[in-house]
Amino acid sequence: MAKFLITYHGGGEMPADPGMRDQMLKAFAAWATGVGDKMVDPGAPLGPAKIVGGDGVKDAGPGGVGGYTLVSADSLDEAVALVRDHPFVSRGGTLRVSQAIEP
Repeated sequence: MAKFLITYHGGGEMPADPGMRDQMLKAFAAWATGVGDKMVDPGAPLGPAKIVGGDGVKDAGPGGVGGYTLVSADSLDEAVALVRDHPFVSRGGTLRVSQAIEP
């Protein structure tokens, strides 16, 4: 079974209202439970980032990866099916599903 990295893009900020934040976390927990044993790492939201390259280090700025999750699946299509009903998508965000290539 292959591993797939799910990266979160857009979808806005985490709401300041504790009730809304709790609702979002409960929706994510319900989705993660539905994934079952295919869940490798539920991941986490990501904060500020830096880009390191041959020309030095610079701030990544807004619009990068907002979070990640790792799942296992038999194919890219199966991994995509696992995230079709992800609550992040219903908030206007997008998910990128990338297969990890085993050495």
